[in-house]
Formats: sequence, structure tokens, C-alpha cells
Amino acid sequence: MATAINEPLSRHALAFVLAGGRGSRLLELTDRRAKPAVYFGGKSRIIDFALSNAVNSGIRRIAVATQYKAHSLIRHLQMGWNFFRPERNESFDILPASQRISETNWYLGTADAVYQNIDIIEPHRARFVVLLAGDHIYKMDYELMLRQHAEQGADVTIGCLEMPRSESSGFGIMHVDDHGVIQSFLEKPADPPPMPGKPDKSLASMGIYIFDSKFLFDELRRDANDPHSNHDFGKDIIPYIVKNGRAVAHQFSNSCVKSGDDPRTYWRDVGTVDAYWAANIDLTDVLPELDLYDRAWPIWTYAEITPPAKFVHDEEGRRGQAVTSLVSGGCIISGAALRRSLLFTGVQINSFASVENAVVLPYANVGRHARLKNVVIDRGVRIPEHLVVGEDPELDAKRFRTTPQGICLITQPMIDRLNA
Repeated sequence: MATAINEPLSRHALAFVLAGGRGSRLLELTDRRAKPAVYFGGKSRIIDFALSNAVNSGIRRIAVATQYKAHSLIRHLQMGWNFFRPERNESFDILPASQRISETNWYLGTADAVYQNIDIIEPHRARFVVLLAGDHIYKMDYELMLRQHAEQGADVTIGCLEMPRSESSGFGIMHVDDHGVIQSFLEKPADPPPMPGKPDKSLASMGIYIFDSKFLFDELRRDANDPHSNHDFGKDIIPYIVKNGRAVAHQFSNSCVKSGDDPRTYWRDVGTVDAYWAANIDLTDVLPELDLYDRAWPIWTYAEITPPAKFVHDEEGRRGQAVTSLVSGGCIISGAALRRSLLFTGVQINSFASVENAVVLPYANVGRHARLKNVVIDRGVRIPEHLVVGEDPELDAKRFRTTPQGICLITQPMIDRLNA
């Protein structure tokens, strides 16, 4: 397919988002929802970042493959991402694992998730397929990566970033030559190899791949017929192309969407409760690394209709106030003190309560005189009056889920056990 000079390549791309991951390291936060459906940033879900990047980059054909506990994710996608119009050559497909190829197999791996849906995405006749992980927090212009892919004649272009070696064992690690061509690729090595001249860094895959569509479909069919394959991009497809084709690395720093003159690049894998808590709390900084106020690159999501946040009572010891915090619509801070915390929609904090360093998911209710510090509170949890968390680590560990960094995750079943 010929492309007009200077015409955005994103018009000829389909974004395929892999959103089936369980995210078990998030513990009870993913008991009822897939990791991409976990709440983030006050209003959004994790998957909204990859989807918003696609839309903001000009990609208007999107498919999302779901698998693990997908109901809340599918409901969110239906409510928040239903604005695509087929008559404008736009599409949004939700692709649950439905045993379409075999009556015994769900999605066997990331490559199989795409392979099982070739008959759905091939008729779109997109020139490129942009494969995205649905569980990372970042802002990126995929158009710039598409340009590099086309200009360098790559079989696959892989988004990558420099990462501390100590944190790299959960990612695909690559070595590239001076032209950015990938020479080797190791999926989740126990001892990640360092970058040349940077012994404390590794070059890690972001789980972002761009293929020419025909090449991708041919590779998926080849892989599907290999009985020894795991049918996974990181374990099978990418190493095969590195060995037998032309795989090129794309540096995230070249397409990261930054704010103003801020030189920092922002990418987070919020795959643990500690990382999830920290990334949300970081948003309360005066100038956070992730700018949610950038109207040129908005994070689209389902916008629930809510009244404004409300702060009531102004008496000594009973004053509704928040310092260094983000408070979403529908919240009521009723004679309580809030500090360095992020409240999602509809949270209520009652009189004489104190909340600090807290990430509170939608519609939780904090009872009177409760004192909470360094916590993540799941959706809809009702915190009893006078409950104290964050002051006695040994007691907290007996009652709630505590993390290596001392964060307490609180769910309703944990609260119910207190009263059992």
C-alpha cells in the first residue's frame, strides 16, 4: 500500500493491546480484576495509558485482547472507549479469550492471543500492527516509532529503555549495535547483561512491538505450527526474528511525551503494591514526573458523572482539609485531615479521621477517628471507626497484607475478618 509523503503512518496502523495479564504481584488488588483494569491516578485505569497513547498518536483502529477476570475491564472499555465510528474507518474490538481456534485452549501466550484473532484484524487491511502491553504507565507518541520502523526497513521494531540491572530480570533484555539493530534478546534473564560502558544498566524491552502486518501474520502462523514453541513474543517470536531477520530497537527517549521543558522520561511498571502505591503518591508532588494536566496529550477514560469534591466543618480538631493531595469528584472530606494522599471517585472520610500517604480507591468510606498511614485501600472498603493502621507494623502484618516497604493493602474481606 503506497503512503503519501508526510502522511501520518498512524492512519495505516492497528493497535493491538495485550490486556489479559493477571498481575498476581498486585496481590488482592487483582483478585477481582485484571491488572490493566486496576485503578490509577484518581480517575483512570492502567490500560487507559496505552489506549490514550494510541489515540493521541493518531491510531484509530484498536483491538484489546482480554483473558483473566475480564468483566470489569470489558465494562470499562465499553463505557469509556465506545466513541469510535466505523464510517470514519475507525474501530474498537474487544477480544476475550473464547477458544476460537481450539475448544481446549485459551490464549496460550502473547503471540497466540494475536494469532487466534488474525481473522478479525486481517480484514482491517492495516499496513502496520502496533503491539502494546496494557499494564504500564507512560506517555509515548507511537507515530515517531512507526516512522523509524518504516525508514529502517525493520521486520520488527521494539520499544526499549535503559533500566537498572537490579530491576531488569522481569523484562526482555537486548544488546544492540551502533545502528540500533538488535544482536541478542534474552527474555527475563536471572542475571540481566549490562549495557556496554554502563555496568549498572540494562536495555529492556517495553513490550511495544511494531510489525508490518503481513510479516507478523506469517510469523504467527509459522509459530503456531511449531510444537516446541511457547507461542509468546518475548520467548519465541522476537528471538527468532533477531536470529533470522532484522529487529531494530527504538529508544523510548526519542518518542516519550514530556511536559514543557521537563527533560525527564516517565515509564512505570506498577506491578507490585509498593510500585503501585509509589506511582500514585508521586502524583501529589508539586511538579510530578507524570503530568496528568497536559491538555495536548490527555489520558482518556470513562468519565463518571459526579458532583464536585466537598470539604466540610471548620472547628478546631474537626476541619475538612487536604494538603499535597489529589481529591476526585464525589469525595466528601467531612471534618477530617488528609495529607499526601490520592482519593479516587466518591471516597468519604468522616470526622476526626486522619489519612496520610494513602491511595484510596473509589467509594471507600473511612470511619470517624480512624488513623491511616501508608495504605492502599481497595474499592468500596468500609474502614471501621477508630481503626489505626501504619503505627504498629507487627499488628498491621497480622491483620492486613503488608509489603516489603511497609505499605498496608486493605480489602473488605480483611476488614470483615477483624469483626469475625
